[in-house]
Amino acid sequence: MSVNAQTVSAGDALDVLRTAWAAQSTGALMTSWMLHGRPGVGKTQLVQTLATQIGAELYDIRLTTIEPQDLRGLPYYDHETRKTLWYPPEDLPDQPGTPAVLFLDELTAASPYLQPTVYGLLQERRVGRHTLPDSVFIVAAGNTVEDGAVAYEMGTALSDRLVHLHVTANAKDWLERYAVDQSLHPAVTAFLRSRPDLLDSTEDSLRRGEMIACTPRSWERVSQIMRAVPDRRIRDTMVAGTIGVAPAAEFARVADELDAMVTVQDMIATPRGQRGNLYPETLNGLVGLIYGLVAQTDADTIGGVIEVMADMRTLKSDRLQSLPLGELTSFGFELLIRKALAQDLQEAFRTSAAYVEYAQDRAKAGAL
Repeated sequence: MSVNAQTVSAGDALDVLRTAWAAQSTGALMTSWMLHGRPGVGKTQLVQTLATQIGAELYDIRLTTIEPQDLRGLPYYDHETRKTLWYPPEDLPDQPGTPAVLFLDELTAASPYLQPTVYGLLQERRVGRHTLPDSVFIVAAGNTVEDGAVAYEMGTALSDRLVHLHVTANAKDWLERYAVDQSLHPAVTAFLRSRPDLLDSTEDSLRRGEMIACTPRSWERVSQIMRAVPDRRIRDTMVAGTIGVAPAAEFARVADELDAMVTVQDMIATPRGQRGNLYPETLNGLVGLIYGLVAQTDADTIGGVIEVMADMRTLKSDRLQSLPLGELTSFGFELLIRKALAQDLQEAFRTSAAYVEYAQDRAKAGAL
């Protein structure tokens, strides 16, 4: 059966779950949630981010690795009452008033024999006599048969116990609301801004009968490879084994451009008047610089980052004349301001002469 729920980006799904948690905290809404989506689309990262943002402990249960008794607990005989009682499992949260997220991952791949046990958790919030506190937020996730993953069709008895969200990969959402916050390698973010269609190529790979596909999860692994492996030849082999040969060949060209750039740290350390020749002269290079600057932003570097970003719009050279420098600068400041607000660094903009000058120029041009 198809998932006839609304399709949302990972960022929008996070907004929905965060709002649902706020409603549950007031007692207004007590329900369980289901995230559908292709493998690697970011469902697990989404739930991890939610737990971090609401200050909750995450209980991550992979349903493909457990049996029904693992959720029920361990039975023992009480000689006084002459009854069999149960020790609850440590995998289920049991502290009233303590925020917790119970994440039931791979629900659609779990054994059908396990599903009746899960029913009670999702609807009545209990297994046997063990009841979850009201401070526990329940989220399940899984793939569908159409995704090429190991999955069972979800029956109505199970689906009716859940509010469903169909999570899909959206490049703009992923770049601005996840990749920047996670400080992914600038080569990854710069490449995907120019090739957003390669954020998730699962459907195309399935149609061509290819095993490897690009997914948000695989691009995060590429970022880790870029930072961990300096040897280009070995690195290229690893990247090709992560996203496929053809996308890896395209990505390598952008990575080579950024490898030739001066480092962000060196650019920030250079006096403002001497930075002009350090800027890259290609679109990929400038986009990579923007993401690199945002990734390096903290309380110590934000002053220099603002200067480098603001001066981008004034660059002069024959190769740069055809590039949208004003748009790139605005795009860079959108990302930078968002990160500054998240880290309470917004005061740096008020005290930065470079940003004041940039804002005045924008106002004169009618852009503010």
